[in-house]
Amino acid sequence: MSSPRRRIETDVMKMLMSDYEVTLVNDNSMQEFYVRFKGPAETPFEGGVWKVHVELPDQYPYKSPSIGFVNRIFHPNIDELSGSVCLDVINQTWSPIFEMINIFEVFLPQLLRYPNPTDPLNGEAAALLMREPKSYDIKVKEYVQRYATKEAADEAGVESEEDDEMSSVASFDDDDDEEEQQAAGQMDDV
Repeated sequence: MSSPRRRIETDVMKMLMSDYEVTLVNDNSMQEFYVRFKGPAETPFEGGVWKVHVELPDQYPYKSPSIGFVNRIFHPNIDELSGSVCLDVINQTWSPIFEMINIFEVFLPQLLRYPNPTDPLNGEAAALLMREPKSYDIKVKEYVQRYATKEAADEAGVESEEDDEMSSVASFDDDDDEEEQQAAGQMDDV
């Protein structure tokens, strides 16, 4: 059985050698990267381009990767603001036999092609899909035109990375009494 480190390297190399545009976040690590993902043909997502953030845990492939859309997408199973993906195969039924490329070649295209409005992260998209499927398709296409262009994908996340730096939490205990910094209680030897 191969080590998680080797498996991470193998799966990321397969992604880098594929037709997907992959950008490593850090040259020293293959555990965090972005993938340019295109909407599947013959769906309202066709023509869309999304930047998908991928983070591989140290225990990958035994633990599932973290996947999130960076630019906005209107879909019942994808949170519009955070980009979190609700997909059983990633969140609950992940198996080490799956490879990273499966997510982009099979799992995400299937999710976009066959949304599950009964288990939504985006209630508005789910309700619209169930009540007015044609209106849902129109709204998805509007989002594609507005948020899922090549330019939007290129720009996605740039401002949030700057915001993250600006909003990092500083140490608030600089002015606190030494007494307040003590532990709330001590554990007695038993």
